[in-house]
Amino acid sequence: MLVAARELLAERGLEALTMRALAERLQVSPNALYSHVAGKTALIDEILDGVLAEVEAPPADLEDPVAGLDSLMASTYGVLLAHAELVPLYLARQGARGPNAQRLGDVMLALLARAGVTGRRAREALRVLLVYTIGFAAFATRPPIEASGAREPPSAEMLANFDSGLGWLLTGIVSPSR
Repeated sequence: MLVAARELLAERGLEALTMRALAERLQVSPNALYSHVAGKTALIDEILDGVLAEVEAPPADLEDPVAGLDSLMASTYGVLLAHAELVPLYLARQGARGPNAQRLGDVMLALLARAGVTGRRAREALRVLLVYTIGFAAFATRPPIEASGAREPPSAEMLANFDSGLGWLLTGIVSPSR
């Protein structure tokens, strides 16, 4: 069902992804879908969470937790770029929910704790890192509304910019002066 929903989404866009259209694609009655998913929003949440299974998470007990956070966010960024058609949905839903998102969040919080960032600051750091990564992926995957001859940076330059910014964020997050 999720594969068919992603195909429909890629082919025809979010507005065309309806329970009725998905049922037609699967050659089942629309009511049959509701035994698997509560509705369109839940379906989108499952699609988004399913993609997060591709993110490579380092072990939470990695010797260098900052390097682990860097690796985790870089993997997340790569997965988002590989599924550029879903980036607007990650923006609209403000991330993903579900077991994969929870697992990655738990790894992030464990790495942050090992770097000395806990409690409210850790939750805030998690949110900032996610917003940065999803936002940068949106910037990298969508052309400007009005190109007007402006040069779009090549993907290698965008990746270098992402990596630099991520390093700056992580340095600020783990800085004891905050």
